[in-house]
Amino acid sequence: MSILENFNAAVAQSKDLPARPSNEDLLQLYALFKQATEGDVVGERPGGFDFKAIAKFDAWAEKKGIGKEEAMQSYVNLVERLKKELA
Repeated sequence: MSILENFNAAVAQSKDLPARPSNEDLLQLYALFKQATEGDVVGERPGGFDFKAIAKFDAWAEKKGIGKEEAMQSYVNLVERLKKELA
């Protein structure tokens, strides 16, 4: 299977994990998905009291410079780890 096929399979599997991942793992899934599908984060960091949006922006910004294929592979690896840990 290609990295894209593995990534798409992992995205589908992430929706059927046996338990809810930790908030940190959820942020990592979000950030890796965004990096893999859209590339580096753009725009202004959210302000005010929207803490969820700030956390998501910051998590994605930490992935800046990571290539799409590397982000896809990291996403696949994270989903595989979560499947084992949450089983």
